[in-house]
Amino acid sequence: MDDMATTTKADLVAAVHEHSELSKPLAITLVEQVFEHISQHLGSGETVKLSGFGVFSVRSKRVRPGRNPKTGEPIEITARKVVTFRDSPLVLKDNGEQTSFGMGSPTHDQI
Repeated sequence: MDDMATTTKADLVAAVHEHSELSKPLAITLVEQVFEHISQHLGSGETVKLSGFGVFSVRSKRVRPGRNPKTGEPIEITARKVVTFRDSPLVLKDNGEQTSFGMGSPTHDQI
């Protein structure tokens, strides 16, 4: 398995602060509001399209049979909704390098 770094919300805030003229508190507010907006729309079942990045959508999963991994006993997995993400072809260049999304050279791994 590749050693891939994980980007956190704090990393995103730092990148917004570093690449813009926003103060750190305003960068925090901006990132929080973006995530809140995306969450609200996904929570109401809407699809969220971020051009050049990807599409978040809500998918309904049916009730299905499963097994308890400890005991092997058959169980019923309840119906639920899950968020899926399909990345844009623009996220990775042909050679597999990440794009910069218009923010200059990336300083953090991009999601």
